Amino acid sequence: MEYLTTAEMSVQWNITPHRIGVLCADGRIDGAIKKEKTWLIPAGSKKPSDKRFNKHKSESENSFPEPASKEMEL
Repeated sequence: MEYLTTAEMSVQWNITPHRIGVLCADGRIDGAIKKEKTWLIPAGSKKPSDKRFNKHKSESENSFPEPASKEMEL
């Protein structure tokens, strides 16, 4: 099995090597192993989804609520 470093994967996935290291440490990349200070990632691994964003929210949930009265707007 061929393994790639975080620096090599960062080019493929277009994210920083540090972020890939965090994903490995959190167990979000299957098959990643740590060899001394270096994370080794299987070459065919898929980029994990970004859990910072909820893709299933509707647009109405993303907008700010309307103010209770016009007096508050002033």
